[in-house]
Amino acid sequence: MKAANFHLPSYLARIGFEGEPSPDFETLKRLMRCQLFSVPFENLDVQAGQVPSLAPEAICSKIVKRRRGGYCYEVNGIFAMALEAVGIPYRFVAARPMTYAARRPKTHVAIIASVDGEEWLCDLGFGGYGIREPINLRWLDREIRQDCETFRLSMLSDQEYLLQSVVDGEWKNLYEFNLCPQELVDFEPANWLNATHPDSIFVQGLIVVLQHESGKAMLNGERFRYFSEGRVEEMIVSKDEVAELLLKRFSLICSE
Repeated sequence: MKAANFHLPSYLARIGFEGEPSPDFETLKRLMRCQLFSVPFENLDVQAGQVPSLAPEAICSKIVKRRRGGYCYEVNGIFAMALEAVGIPYRFVAARPMTYAARRPKTHVAIIASVDGEEWLCDLGFGGYGIREPINLRWLDREIRQDCETFRLSMLSDQEYLLQSVVDGEWKNLYEFNLCPQELVDFEPANWLNATHPDSIFVQGLIVVLQHESGKAMLNGERFRYFSEGRVEEMIVSKDEVAELLLKRFSLICSE
């Protein structure tokens, strides 16, 4: 995935990546963690009544130049641009979110990157439940500890993978996916659905998540929570306080 306005040094500065990137696993892991810790998962545009653009140039301008975040298509889209610039092969895959009560279509996009002869699941856009580092597709049926979170990858069939995480002491299904390659444009209908349907969680309320090394900060509507090393701080913010909180906790200016 390419954008005419994508500039690798500007992207690396945006995410705080130091050193020279190489097409290897160490770079893949560092790129993913640096972006997760600096680019929020957020739906400010949807809350403003807009359908986020999936045009590569628009994604790049929004995240790198305007220092915003985005939801899965945008944050995984900019990550794909970085992988291509570094020389790491990848493909988009479609995933079915399983955090809802009813069965959903495959509206989520994730990335499979190929480095050092191995394939790795990368995903920077699943909000507060998302993985924090690449997961090897061969690491099946084992507990995968990533900082304060635990994940598990298994096979539902000979083609479908299932990603789970431990939530409140129990395994929670996150999403299922297969390895059929997709293009970002394939997600235009899903993007429209997520941005406009009244049942969409992105339409129903504000969602902002920013990961950090020992946990994450999350804003859901008026409920702000800060997770760090197993501890949780929680507060309710008024509508008048949201803009200040977005700037202070997420480095976001909501008027942009």
